[in-house]
Amino acid sequence: MLTILGFAMIATFLVLIMMKKMSPIAALVLIPALFCVFVGKGAHLGDYVLDGVTDLAPTAAMLMFAIVYFGVMIDVGLFDPIVRGILKFCKADPMRIVVGTAVLAAIVSLDGDGSTTFMITVSAMYPLYKRLKMSLVVMTGVAAMANGVMNTLPWGGPTARAATALKLDASDIFVPMIPALLVGLLFVFVLSYVLGVRERRRLGVLTLDDVLEEEKETETVLVGSGGSGDGKVSMLKGGTAGTGGAGSGADAPEGAEGAGDSADSGDDGFQGLDPNRATLRPKLYWFNALLTVSLLTAMIMEWLPIPVLFLIGAALVLSVNFPHIPDQKARLAAHADNVLNVSGMVFAAAVFTGVLQGTGMVDHMAKWMVDVIPGSMGPHMALVTGILSLPLTYFMSNDGFYFGVLPVLAEAGAAHGVTPLEMARASLVGQPLHMSSPLVPAVYVLVGMAKVEFGDHTRFVVKWAALTCLVILGAGMLFGII
Repeated sequence: MLTILGFAMIATFLVLIMMKKMSPIAALVLIPALFCVFVGKGAHLGDYVLDGVTDLAPTAAMLMFAIVYFGVMIDVGLFDPIVRGILKFCKADPMRIVVGTAVLAAIVSLDGDGSTTFMITVSAMYPLYKRLKMSLVVMTGVAAMANGVMNTLPWGGPTARAATALKLDASDIFVPMIPALLVGLLFVFVLSYVLGVRERRRLGVLTLDDVLEEEKETETVLVGSGGSGDGKVSMLKGGTAGTGGAGSGADAPEGAEGAGDSADSGDDGFQGLDPNRATLRPKLYWFNALLTVSLLTAMIMEWLPIPVLFLIGAALVLSVNFPHIPDQKARLAAHADNVLNVSGMVFAAAVFTGVLQGTGMVDHMAKWMVDVIPGSMGPHMALVTGILSLPLTYFMSNDGFYFGVLPVLAEAGAAHGVTPLEMARASLVGQPLHMSSPLVPAVYVLVGMAKVEFGDHTRFVVKWAALTCLVILGAGMLFGII
């Protein structure tokens, strides 16, 4: 009976989440509370929840202060020189532009928020792609895969969810996975190079000056022809690629007329971040850079628990960069939505995991799965979990997979001697594909800003993202991590 109710609870949770009938936070709280009553243990619900909250408090604190820390670092301009350097490196070479997109997305992904990453990456790179008539699905695909690999950072979500669901320390999951994730990120860069070379062969190589000169010549010809009118000039302005068949298409880039004006001043016209925003702190740049490097080093070396590191780091970066209390409140308010959504989700998950384990559902479900899975596959449950993470994290939310499915798989693996840490690491493998899932809100920010149809993005990225996932899984097995 508990087995059936356990699967029914997970299925109900997944269906309501995927159909968007309930928010993840509401579903994580209300559904397990209801099933706890069905099981006949409603009187113990308070104990289950409090035990879960006690276990999850460090994870919630880590996510809360990591989001504040990296959000403030973006505000004060830590990543601005990196963005400008990548844009300067790209010039008008399609290969460099695609590689630069991957590098920029990976760097900005340090803040752990996919929406922020996509907003910065697209705003920086979109003018170049439109101006040269490059494939925009290449930009969205590369950005999504790079962000997917980086999304496994402890404060990015999946690692925290895995740690939460299995009651593990996030650093114990993530730090050993770094070599495999670096291989995955390197593969994304190599793939970006290959895709960029393909774009280069199709479009050719120019400098920005060449592109701008050809645009001016095109405008002059259109104006001189008399019959075209100003409408065609504004349609083509800032949109004509400068080579062969690339610029011969009849469809001019819509909404690009502002890009042409800004580019007349050279590279500075392609700014991904507002260079005049009030929150910039150029005099404190090296302090912020050193603080970030020190923080990441301390995390990798495990000098202090990750929540403590980010708590101290957030307090330092706010106090030094914004010494006045009203300014600090303004920065906290600016990032409050992300903080509340993520930390609220973690505390809500305490109800789900607490009921699942406290009532004994997970034990009965694991026993059933152990009986169903062939005995020969038992010792390879980590591999099975890694492979399953591809379709499961694509067709369901991270909440559903990590809180609903992973605990069951982990219990089944434990029966065959596979440690929860191995299972947790294997569960991260599917993230490069997950970031293009229709269940991920950030992907709609990506395709919306890039003016790409979601179906086109999906057709392009799925095969490459799945291959990236398998590369990470293979590297993890090769290094003995999984």
